[in-house]
Amino acid sequence: MILKMILVALLSYCLGSINGAYYITKWKTNMDIRELGSGNAGARNAGRQLGKKGFFYTLIIDIVKVIAALYMTALIFPKDEIMLQVSAFFLLIGHIWPVQLGFKGGKGVVVFLASTLYLVPLAIVVLGISMGFFYLLIRNFTIAGLLSMVSIPVTAYFLGAPQYAIGLLILLIIVIVLHIIRK
Repeated sequence: MILKMILVALLSYCLGSINGAYYITKWKTNMDIRELGSGNAGARNAGRQLGKKGFFYTLIIDIVKVIAALYMTALIFPKDEIMLQVSAFFLLIGHIWPVQLGFKGGKGVVVFLASTLYLVPLAIVVLGISMGFFYLLIRNFTIAGLLSMVSIPVTAYFLGAPQYAIGLLILLIIVIVLHIIRK
């Protein structure tokens, strides 16, 4: 069991380390996204630097890597919720601290949301409703987004996937802490 978990962790870390913003920006401009704009290797900064296409391509790469890793994990370990959570955790760790980028990657929002989409799709619907509400209330996209993401582990717990609530809460805490310390 431990060896299998290590295999899932390594595979997920490696896939998580494929940073869409970094590679799209490098390909389009031959520059390092971490030296442009906000310095974050994420979709939002890629969008600011490369426009809507940069944002979209980054989003696609980061979503596909998450869905692919979780899907492979589910194929190899059917109905093993622990392995799926190990995979989601190491996808996030790989995205945030990718070895090939000197352990300086993105903040993990898209990885967290894509993991949620795979594990608890209904939570994304609740997130969208919460996001709309908070944005109308405070008119700040980042704060509204972070606040609305709190709905994800709560939704998981109460509406059908309580086995994922703690894992998603841990991922959420990591994402929020990074938003506080990496401005």
